[in-house]
Amino acid sequence: MLTSDLLIRAVELLRRGGVIALPTETVYGLAANAEDELAVRRVFAIKGRPATHPLIVHVAEAQALSSWARHVPEDAWRLAEAFWPGPLTLVLPRSPRATDAVTGGQDTVALRVPHHPLARAVLQALGGGVAAPSANRFGRVSPTTAEHVRADLGADVDLVLDGGPCTVGVESTIVDLSQGEPAVLRPGGLAVEEISRVLGRPVPVRVSSTVRVSGSLASHYAPRAGVVLAEPSEVAARVEALRARGQRVAVLGPPGLALAPGIPRHDVPEEPSAAARVLYTRLREADEQGHDVLVACLPRAEGLGLAVRDRLSRAAAPRTPGE
Repeated sequence: MLTSDLLIRAVELLRRGGVIALPTETVYGLAANAEDELAVRRVFAIKGRPATHPLIVHVAEAQALSSWARHVPEDAWRLAEAFWPGPLTLVLPRSPRATDAVTGGQDTVALRVPHHPLARAVLQALGGGVAAPSANRFGRVSPTTAEHVRADLGADVDLVLDGGPCTVGVESTIVDLSQGEPAVLRPGGLAVEEISRVLGRPVPVRVSSTVRVSGSLASHYAPRAGVVLAEPSEVAARVEALRARGQRVAVLGPPGLALAPGIPRHDVPEEPSAAARVLYTRLREADEQGHDVLVACLPRAEGLGLAVRDRLSRAAAPRTPGE
């Protein structure tokens, strides 16, 4: 619960250059005043995030588009009207209000109106935007509870606002509207099918783009355990092959998978939105149990299943040294 005293403290911290953890419906964000360059750079330092990796600016209302972007196409207004507040980020040509620290030096800015009441209360009281990537170390599993944030970042954060478990559970869908026709650069908490329905035409998902956005690196959202991907029919065989090599193996997938007795399981519902809601919690639970390898069963690439596949694919990607 956000009391008036806690709201005042959160906003004062943001105005003084502080960094707070803020709940949204997708994941918890590590928030700084988006117009305070030193505070934004502190976010990068806390996360260990490359300075060229842009941040998403969270604002209270869709009307803020006009001050953060120098051009807002009709498609952007249509999507904002249909899905904001909600798990959708729009990439637009930046205005002078968006600094290089937020945009990673690009000519675009990413904007979102979150749905969580605590985030909205803070943004409305602040009267501006916050730059808020996920509140975890860079490349690791995103937090969906306040406890996750405290475990990951400890005293590096000035204040953690506890808004309960996130109801969506994966990051926002990012739609690029800066280069003419819209395209999805990151599948997320809003189904691509819904975006296409509102715009009245198919919206492609780009596997690569000249526009850099949050969560687009090949290796991301990764637990400490190695992740191996498998279609449902392949899971049991992959598990046995890894066990034969002496690996401590667990399975991430729907409860109905047929496995040999004694294989540790981290159940994820088959229904896509339910799977998205618990995905990061299950990945964290797997790490707590000390598995060497997690065999992850891939869901169908439809609805939020596309976002779950995306996160699992990045978790399974080869990791650079230090990850």
